[in-house]
Amino acid sequence: MKALLFDFDGTLLNTNELIIRTFMHVLNDKFPGQYSPQDCIKFIGPSLKETFEQITPNEVDEMISKYREWNHAYHDQYAKEFDGVNETLEQLKQEGHKLVIVSTKKKETIERGLKLMKAEHYFDFWIGLEDVSRVKPDPEPVLLALDRLKVPKEKALMIGDNYHDILAGKNAGVKTAGVAWSIKGEDYLRQFQPDYMLHHMSDLLTIVKGL
Repeated sequence: MKALLFDFDGTLLNTNELIIRTFMHVLNDKFPGQYSPQDCIKFIGPSLKETFEQITPNEVDEMISKYREWNHAYHDQYAKEFDGVNETLEQLKQEGHKLVIVSTKKKETIERGLKLMKAEHYFDFWIGLEDVSRVKPDPEPVLLALDRLKVPKEKALMIGDNYHDILAGKNAGVKTAGVAWSIKGEDYLRQFQPDYMLHHMSDLLTIVKGL
């Protein structure tokens, strides 16, 4: 039995368009014409608090509230699963592996995405923003997942589409896998030296055999 810890947005659920559209909505309202969709790609991954502390340090809570309001309203319209995700999760579950989500999103947002994918039943639990005091790339969320699962680090793999997923895994002492479908690109992820690179979710079926 292995523990597979998944980031959610950009790894299992394609929310890239949703996130970019949401940032464009709130930033154009605040800074008309100053941001492009390309600019918003760098905001994908870090927590909303981290991002808005850089952009509008005196209005963080207000901007997060505006972001979440628009994001929730349009979530189901723009979010969709990546190819092969449910089929791979189904097989991994049948093989007896423990599957967990480790995200910087709030748990209610994770749950909404899982319901959209019809994938809630594959996961033992999910760790969200409310569960930790320090988010990825800090190792706290990964270590919390391993503690709950009672699985040693040597039998765990952290899978994600962004630098903070890879670094959180490394900081926690577990192996890591990047996903080549990351909006920031495979070459970007390789800078952080993940142990594996997935080109399709089904690649995990081979990787787990070697853990």
